[in-house]
Amino acid sequence: MRCTPEAIAAALGDIDARNLRRRRELAPDGRLNFCSNDYLGLATDERLSSAMAEAARQLGAGAGASHLISGHSAEHDALERELAEFTRRERALVFSTGYMANLGVLSALADRHAVLIADELNHASLIDAVRLVRSSSNHRYPHGDAAEATCLLDTHAPTSEVNGSGTFLITDGVFSMDGDLAPLPELADAVARHHGWLIVDDAHGLGVVGETGRGSCELHGLSARHVPVLIGTFGKAFGTFGAFIAGDADVIELIMQRARTYIYTTALPPAVAAATRMALAIVHEESWRRDHLNSLISRFREGATSRGIHLMHSTTPIQPMVLGSAEAALSASAKLSAAGFRVTAIRPPTVPLGTARLRITLSAAHSESQIDQLLVALEAAI
Repeated sequence: MRCTPEAIAAALGDIDARNLRRRRELAPDGRLNFCSNDYLGLATDERLSSAMAEAARQLGAGAGASHLISGHSAEHDALERELAEFTRRERALVFSTGYMANLGVLSALADRHAVLIADELNHASLIDAVRLVRSSSNHRYPHGDAAEATCLLDTHAPTSEVNGSGTFLITDGVFSMDGDLAPLPELADAVARHHGWLIVDDAHGLGVVGETGRGSCELHGLSARHVPVLIGTFGKAFGTFGAFIAGDADVIELIMQRARTYIYTTALPPAVAAATRMALAIVHEESWRRDHLNSLISRFREGATSRGIHLMHSTTPIQPMVLGSAEAALSASAKLSAAGFRVTAIRPPTVPLGTARLRITLSAAHSESQIDQLLVALEAAI
């Protein structure tokens, strides 16, 4: 696109014509929020706020430098140790954002000769990470299709243990727009036969999925041997901000030495690390949050079924309702807003063409009564 005023105006006009312009809204705004990723209701927990405030008083509002200069504090160090224990891995490395973690891990471990095989509905950050590597053997398989992923491995990946620049199978653990789970056991078995690595971004699973909230790997009984690289974020179930990568000590050391998105950016504020440590402790101690959330998920799905409301298959807090066109999704979202509910319309390119939807997300902060009220409003909106 030419960077002229006319070209920019035309591009914006095209976005408007397709009902794809995104608009920001201030939060909180009095509506019941059913589109947040705050799955355990920790973002407004006073214990996190207090931990953040106390750390800010002692250590300041910002880190002041990158981790490898002078920005790595005792709070970061403690958080990384606690994350390693939580994920049952040898070591963890804290990044400033999930996007940076995903860009950093692939750029550190893979090169243009690597075989990269990825789910077609992976998060945008994983898609961009694969693009950044510029591999000459880059393949995408239909969403959640372990059989097709296996075929791609059989066709393109070496079978010997000495396999050049490596084979990497890359997937979300819980998919952010569909709410479904990746077939991790099948993917782990397939990539292991080719002596490759399974990389899992479990941003939407950690804290929520699994008996103790340790995510998709715990749910499927997969260890670091099956999933050598695990990526997680703090801005979902943990209620704060930032991200991490966990794995064997030498793997994490190599990522730390090579990942440009870790080396060349200011460290996460120590106060955010302190709040995240508090969130991690609460996830350990308050299993009732997951229990309540799972109860709400069941209540919502049963209520939707009884009202003839069609949802995508999901056992997670992400409960999408596909409406097809951007116009239909925007209309339903507007009706819900008028009824006092915040449910954002998700449109292309975030989701494929023809699958615009309401992405309803549930939280342990919601009550049964609020779920019932939402169901009534949804029935009227569609």
